[in-house]
Order: sequence, then structure tokens, then C-alpha cells
Amino acid sequence: MRGYQGFIYSKALVLIGWYTLWRMSVWNGKRVLITGHSGFKGGWLSLMLMREGAQVAGLSLPPETDPNLFSVAGIGAALDSHFGDIRSPEFVNHVFAAVQPEVVFHLAAQALVRRSYADPVGTYATNVLGTVNVMEAMRQTGSVRALVNVTSDKCYENREVIWAYREHDPMGGSDPYSSSKGCAELVAASYRKAFFDGNKLVSVRAGNVVGGGDWSMDRLVPDCIRAFSRGEQVLLRNPDSLRPWQHVLEPLSGYLMVAELLLSGRPVESAYNFGPSTEETHPVKKMVSGLARYWGGAAGWAHDAKPAPAESKILLLDSTLARVNLGWRPKLNFEECLSWTVEWYKRHRAGENMYEFTCRQIERFRSL
Repeated sequence: MRGYQGFIYSKALVLIGWYTLWRMSVWNGKRVLITGHSGFKGGWLSLMLMREGAQVAGLSLPPETDPNLFSVAGIGAALDSHFGDIRSPEFVNHVFAAVQPEVVFHLAAQALVRRSYADPVGTYATNVLGTVNVMEAMRQTGSVRALVNVTSDKCYENREVIWAYREHDPMGGSDPYSSSKGCAELVAASYRKAFFDGNKLVSVRAGNVVGGGDWSMDRLVPDCIRAFSRGEQVLLRNPDSLRPWQHVLEPLSGYLMVAELLLSGRPVESAYNFGPSTEETHPVKKMVSGLARYWGGAAGWAHDAKPAPAESKILLLDSTLARVNLGWRPKLNFEECLSWTVEWYKRHRAGENMYEFTCRQIERFRSL
């Protein structure tokens, strides 16, 4: 039996090695433009693509927080950064003309629900008109073969019921952020049909993404890390809200699959969801309790009863299409997602080289 298991294991290693070489051949030397590359997800994606051999350029505002993943992990030193406002069509056109990208990942966005209440005009301008500017620049740049348009699981018309939203469910959203993401999806659908023959542009929608290097204000994991670091409890506005939590590497691996499918010329759907199974969807309080457990010490949470802007209570995603059409499926369970996230922040607090550690988590994830 041991001999048979050893044979199967060796065959699996050969297949993993073949797939790694194939991916590197797909991305090696490819000119890739990432909008929002100085942000949390954009930073992780930049490192993933650079490790695949791609020539990565970025279009973004400078990092908002200090510290930030872009600086801590040394991402800015390894790629071609163009800092400016995606709301400026002249700036976006200039970057596309300079980079001549073959693949574009559009992640630049105003991504916070509470900020959208404070600045709805800026939120719509960034998320809707910014998307229009990217689509127009793509239309005028002949080098582009694939564009992956990253929106959000909040783009769906949320009925606050136990229902996992599918790719063709109605767009909507009551808060300005969610509404703006639904609008961005309508923009993408129009450009896909009117200008790109349905074969150059795909939208992707991810569940709630967590992982090391996120220091955004008013976001759950960064709020937890800041509170735990001070020896304080984190205050939760909606501890019972259900969310599809997943490590940042999960959806990013799916985004790469979508781009590879577009580059291959094979049939592709107009949109894909990337999220955990319904069984791996948990309330906010379970997420925070798990983070506190891995952090240790006096870490914990308390309910913040102060009035707050309305947010959705129940949010589930159906990722069947990505599983069947792309062969994508989550690699990390809920506990692993928690432990990988806390470990990243603890390594940072200990003064470790975070470029090397972030790359090790990428390689560890890829080997699973």
C-alpha cells in the first residue's frame, strides 16, 4: 500500500510541477496592468503575477494608510507604478498608451460602505466613471487581449434572505457603495456586448476578503488588529451579520484563471463568483472570536450599540459556475484563513522581512 501511495504522490508532484511550468509559460513576459495596485488586493495580485514572470505595471492613487502592504512588502520597488486618479480619462489613457498592456485587472475602487455614505459623489465617480475610463482606454488600446473587471459580492440586489446569489441575479444595492458596484457591472455588460464581442471582458465578484497587509480604516480585520495590538477589545456594529469570508489568495487565484481562459480564446462566461461554500459562511462575531483566539492574550470584542449606517445583514455567494467552468475551488478552510491572516500580522510585528514572508504564503498556497 505504501508503494502505491508513493506512486500516486509522485504523480501528483509531477502534475503540480507541470501546471506550475504551464502557468509560468502563460504569464512569462506578459505585459499586465493592474489598476488599484497600491491597495490590499492589488498588492497581493502584483506579487503573484511578478512571481509568474509577468511584466507588471500599476495605475493607482498612492497608498492611503501608514503602514501599507505596498511599502511593507516592497511591492513598489519591483514594478512600474503610475500614480494618479482613475477619474481622469486623460491620465488613464496616458497609462494605457505607455504600458500597452496585454492583460488588465481593474481593481481600483472606493471600497468602503461607510465612506460611501460620507462621499456618495466620489464613490460613484470612482466606481462607475472610473470603470468607464478603463473600458474606453481598453477600447483605444489594440494590445489588450483580456480585461478582468473586479467588482464585489455587494453588487447584487440583496433581499436579506438565506440565498446564495448567482451570476445572473439582479444587480442593486441600497447603500451608495453597493449601488455603485451594481452600476459598474451594468457598464461592463454594455461594453462587453457593444465593443468587445463578449470575449475580452469578464467581471469577477468575490466574497469578503481577508489576509495580511490590510490596514484600511473601518474594515473588520484591520480594526481587529489595531485593537488587539493596543490590548483593547474591538467594537462590532453588527456581530450577527453573515459574510462569505475567504483568504485574499482564494479569489485572486480565480482572477488569474479567468484571465488565462480569456487569453486561450476558449468560451467564457460574462461573470464569475468566487466565495466559500455556504457551510464556510459565518457571522462577524465568529470571525472576530477566531482572530482573537489566534492572536491570544486579552483579545476580544464587544457590541457597539451606537447608531450606524445601514449595511446588509445576510450575504451569500454561489460559486458553482467557477467550480464547474474553471475548476476553481477554495483551498483554505475557515480556520486556516484565520491562522494565515493572524500569522502575517504577527510576523510583521516581529520585524520579519514581509516581502519574503508574503511570497512564502503565496508559494505555500500554490502548492496546496
